[in-house]
Amino acid sequence: MNDHGLATAQAPGYAALLIDFDGVLRRWPASDDAIEIAHGLPIGSLRRIAFVPALLDQALAGRITDEQWREQVAERLRASYPGSEAEAAVGQWSQPCGQLDTEVMALLDDCRPDLRLVLVSNATTRLARDLQTHGLSERFDAVVNSSELGLLKPEPEIFRAAFARAGVEARQALFVDDDPDNVAAAVALGARGLRYRDCEGLRGWLEAAGVLRD
Repeated sequence: MNDHGLATAQAPGYAALLIDFDGVLRRWPASDDAIEIAHGLPIGSLRRIAFVPALLDQALAGRITDEQWREQVAERLRASYPGSEAEAAVGQWSQPCGQLDTEVMALLDDCRPDLRLVLVSNATTRLARDLQTHGLSERFDAVVNSSELGLLKPEPEIFRAAFARAGVEARQALFVDDDPDNVAAAVALGARGLRYRDCEGLRGWLEAAGVLRD
């Protein structure tokens, strides 16, 4: 059984794998301590300010661009810590674009070639640039970016958009995400869902779904 009590016996007709980016395919450093210390900021302040939902959700929903979001992060840091080098800190913090999980990426390569792969991400307007940097611009059959649609997971409409772009009905779709609320929302629409914890668990789940190469 998976996280939502769905049987692991193969159900025929899975035609698409919808998969999250951050927390599944991409990893970020555990902390930003070195950047904060170097620029006179308290430990934890970058993420504490950048990821305030009232601000972050504007960027994820496309109401502001990625650049505008980062500018506001710098402004708020400067206001809270006037003696810091806030702009330089945000500039350095913004340079990396994370590290791909090579094991999970290899697992995608082990999927059947006819399985449609769709990236479904709550992301800013920078997503396309990050995919290009990682060499993933052509890796997916479709990319569903929240900031382009103005919809955030777990809103049902973002999943319906993903099913449509994959060209499948919900019951033909597999969905993988590290956020249980997002998984529950996809399952409620009829998809088969897995909360991602590790690559080994994902491999077993995909094998049980019958979508790995023989």
